[in-house]
Amino acid sequence: MLAHIQKWGNSQGIRLPKQLLKDSGLQVGATVELLEKDGTIVIQPAEGTRGRYSLADLVARIPKGERAGEEAWGKPEGREEW
Repeated sequence: MLAHIQKWGNSQGIRLPKQLLKDSGLQVGATVELLEKDGTIVIQPAEGTRGRYSLADLVARIPKGERAGEEAWGKPEGREEW
């Protein structure tokens, strides 16, 4: 598969075909790591990037008995309606 390096503003870029992304398990918006190995450019998924979480999964991780309280922010400084 051939591609051309193109100038985009002050950067250079390569368009990746949709099928190539699908075959590699990547998607638009994914964070990747760029490496140079022996004169070859390697694009690979970045390790340790944040995944997508559901609200239910996040709430399930809150320790039992944990209660959020109100915070005192002081007197209004402007036209806040507290």
